[in-house]
Amino acid sequence: MKVVTLSAPATVANIVCGFDILGLALNEPCDKLVMRLIPEKTIRIINKDNYGLPVEPEKNVIGGALLAMLKAINENIGFEIESTKIIKPGSGIGSSAASAAGAVVGANHLLNNRFTKEELVAFAMCGEEIASGVKHADNIAPCIYGGVTLIRSNEPVDIIPLHAPPLFVTVIHPQIEIKTSEARKMLKKEVPLKDAVIQWANIAGLVAGFMKEDYELISRSLHDVIIEPVRSALIPAFAELKKQSMAAGALGGGISGSGPSVFMLSREENTACRVEKAMHDVYKKIGINFNTYVTMINTKGVTVVEN
Repeated sequence: MKVVTLSAPATVANIVCGFDILGLALNEPCDKLVMRLIPEKTIRIINKDNYGLPVEPEKNVIGGALLAMLKAINENIGFEIESTKIIKPGSGIGSSAASAAGAVVGANHLLNNRFTKEELVAFAMCGEEIASGVKHADNIAPCIYGGVTLIRSNEPVDIIPLHAPPLFVTVIHPQIEIKTSEARKMLKKEVPLKDAVIQWANIAGLVAGFMKEDYELISRSLHDVIIEPVRSALIPAFAELKKQSMAAGALGGGISGSGPSVFMLSREENTACRVEKAMHDVYKKIGINFNTYVTMINTKGVTVVEN
């Protein structure tokens, strides 16, 4: 029986202005998956944590991703998965994406890497659809590719890995839950043309900033006039959190995915630690439990940690 153990990283989707088209992977936290190839066309999910996620494949993001993969396999094989989630569901840092992406990367490894990364993204998006009701790749792509990714198209899948300069990422995760499906319902179906133009310019500026290693351009471009003004109402003390993080030296940042986590990018580790302290100070005043991480961009994505 072939077995593989994997580490699947958390991710930050949107990167402020790039709703549904930009994402980056984090070094921490990471989920753990142990996968086995089995001689029957079925999927068995074993949860090794206390989150109470469903084990029925059609109700679980792991199962949704692997069911899509099995449709492309003309063999009597399947997978058994032990899932240990470290990334809390509903955290806004790609918990469902880590499960779905980790599962398809592990399955592909067991199948001697017969599928391309873009095919793996397409399979994993079927898992994301179970979690959010929509197939989107802004968490899935960086989880599989590592680094920073641009999703030029979901159908057909067209992923462009982007260069990113060394950046530290500070994340605060308020211990509240925001469902992605509910957060998406809040968004306007139409936006004024002038706002769209501002947003396009910031997305282009952010991509150019990454490619040119221009930290000032990155900072100027981390601005969202469409999504953040709506979703920030769901996150306690968001405006103060952002204000104090910028005062501590952050280049910029905002809501991670649909929240409630908030991330900030910094050029130096000591700055990222100052930002963490500023985040602590804001949330201690309002009495909400939270976790924080100071980490870097993960350039590898899902990794096989042992065979």
